[in-house]
Amino acid sequence: MSGLDTELLIIGAGPAGLTAAQYGARANLKTLVAEQLAPGGQALMIDILENYPGNTGTFDASGKKISEPKTGYEFAMDLHRQAESFGASFFTGTAVSVNKENEIFTVEFSDGSVKKAAAVIIAAGSKPRLLNVPGEKEFTGKGVSYCATCDGNFFKGKKIIVAGGGDAACDEARFLSRLSDKITIVHRRNRFRAQKALAERTLSNPSIKVCFNTVIKEIRGEQKVKSVVLSDTLKDKTYEEQTDAVFIFAGTVPQSSFLQNSNFKVDTDENGYIITDKYMASNVPGLFAAGDIRRDAFRQVITAAADGAAAAHYTYEYIDELNIKVKN
Repeated sequence: MSGLDTELLIIGAGPAGLTAAQYGARANLKTLVAEQLAPGGQALMIDILENYPGNTGTFDASGKKISEPKTGYEFAMDLHRQAESFGASFFTGTAVSVNKENEIFTVEFSDGSVKKAAAVIIAAGSKPRLLNVPGEKEFTGKGVSYCATCDGNFFKGKKIIVAGGGDAACDEARFLSRLSDKITIVHRRNRFRAQKALAERTLSNPSIKVCFNTVIKEIRGEQKVKSVVLSDTLKDKTYEEQTDAVFIFAGTVPQSSFLQNSNFKVDTDENGYIITDKYMASNVPGLFAAGDIRRDAFRQVITAAADGAAAAHYTYEYIDELNIKVKN
């Protein structure tokens, strides 16, 4: 096919996109990856990637551990270097539309640049869900954060509120507990949604206080966060709690809104997650999805990587069949 910038264009460079890049390049596809910021996606926020198979650290001959498992950042950089070593290319860009005409996809980016490809894998992932309470936007970067490993060091020894009850909230609270012994988790339900082992470690951590059936109603401060207004939903009681920081882990929303500008309709669920089949294919031929942006994804690093590998494999099959059709 002529007039293409690349055979495979991957939007997003988290674990799904990076793995897809590796498998696409290894299949001898010309592979180009667009990433908004830095390779790694949400994996960059993971302190210790302890539940990725094989990432258990290094042991000496006696079985004594001599190094810890890789961090999310280290893991992401390894994936990036590996993809590059197989021939994948990367550039910084934010997709604003994807169109298709005569079997060719045209992707426009926010800087006005355009890339043409035979197939596209959407691996744009998701972004933190906002609480949408008064003070949240005003104090973002001034005590409100969505990444403990990014901003935790600013609050060593300080009082910290963590909002959420899933894996991310428990994992990030545990990280913050190494910086301060004044951590409080507030969760709207009566138990954590996190994996059992992670939830139990959080509950038994002496540096973490847990408040179930509790929601944040408002974040207050002046130049920076000073307090939060909390509501005990069981007792119907509202009270103010002093704090220096609020870390929010209330789930995620898919970064798929740019597909609304396409000249085709991509099937998504009510929340915007892309619907795929077992081949990671969307309802649009040649458009695949992998990782957190996909409906029914487990949203773990290992499953994102598996999605990326599968998407690249079936993309190769699609492009191979497309080339045969064009030649005939």
